[in-house]
Amino acid sequence: MFHFKSIAAIAGVAALLSTAANAQVLRSSDTHPDGYPTVAAVQYMGDLVSAATDGRISIEVFHSAQLGEEADTIEQTRFGVIDLNRVSLGPFNGLVPETRIPSLPYIFRSTEHMHRVMDGPIGDEILAAFEPHDLIGLAFYDGGARSFYNSQRPIRSIDDLAGLKFRVMQSDVFVDMVNSLGANATPMPYGEVYSAIQTGVIDGAENNPPSYDTSGHAEVAKYYTLDQHLIVPEVLVMSKQSWDALSPEDQEIIRWAARQSVHYQRGAWDNQEQASMAAVIAAGTEVITEIDKQPFIDAMAPVYETYADTPELRDLVARIQATP
Repeated sequence: MFHFKSIAAIAGVAALLSTAANAQVLRSSDTHPDGYPTVAAVQYMGDLVSAATDGRISIEVFHSAQLGEEADTIEQTRFGVIDLNRVSLGPFNGLVPETRIPSLPYIFRSTEHMHRVMDGPIGDEILAAFEPHDLIGLAFYDGGARSFYNSQRPIRSIDDLAGLKFRVMQSDVFVDMVNSLGANATPMPYGEVYSAIQTGVIDGAENNPPSYDTSGHAEVAKYYTLDQHLIVPEVLVMSKQSWDALSPEDQEIIRWAARQSVHYQRGAWDNQEQASMAAVIAAGTEVITEIDKQPFIDAMAPVYETYADTPELRDLVARIQATP
C-alpha cells in the first residue's frame, strides 16, 4: 500500500513531467554577440516569461547570427520558423514604410528625445505597422547614436566635412546623407574599414562609441565628432504565427516582459557606451562635442523629401519633431 506522501510525490513528478512535455521554447535571433545589450535583454525577458508561466514558456536566444543575417531572419520570422527577432530598423525600411522615419538623419534631437517618442503613442503606432506584414512589434531597444570619425582633422562645422571620404553602410539613406553634407560617401563592408582608413582609401566612417572602440577604428581615426546624426532604435518583433498560437493571457505576459526588458537593455547600453568613451579618450582620441548642428540639419532637406514621400510619412516626421 502506498503512503500518502508517496502518492503526493508521484503526483508531483507526474505534474513536472506533464509541464516539461508541454513546455514551449521560443527561438529568438540576434546578430550581435553573446553579452551584447540586446542579447542580454532578450535573455532577461526570457527569465521573466519563464517565471510568469511556471516554466511553460521559455526563450532561447541564438546570438552571433547563428540563425542568419538580419535580412534572412526577417523572412524566417514572418514565416514562423523563428519566433522572436531583434533587428535594426534599417532592414525593415522597404517592408514597413513607417520605419523609414525613425531612420532619418537628425530626426531625434537626443537619445532622450528618441525615448520620449518611441515610448509614446508614435512608437505604438510604428509597432502596430508590423502586423500587416505577419510580425508583432513588441519593443524598441537602443542602438546608440552614430557620429563621424576621421583621420584628417576635427570636424566642428559642416564646412570641415568638405571633400572627406566616409565609409557608409550599403544604404541609400546613408549615401544621400553624407553626400548632402558635402562629403563623399563610400559604401564598404564593415570589416574593410580599418585597413581602408589606415591606407588612406577613405578618411573615416561613422558609428556609435562601442563600435568605434571595439572595431579598433579609434587607432587609425583619432578625431570623433559627436554630431549624433543618426539615433536609430532597434526593434524586437515576434512572428504573428507564433503569437497567434499563444493564449491571450500568455500574449499579455510576452508584451509585459518585452516592456520590462527595454529598461534592462538601456541600462546595459549606457554602461557599455560610457566604458567605450572612456577607453577611446584614454587612448588619445580627440572628442569634439561643441558643434553647430543646425547647418547639418538644414542640409538634410533633400533626404527628407526623398524618403518621407507620402502625406502619412510627412505627418509622422512633423509629429516627431513636435514632440518636446
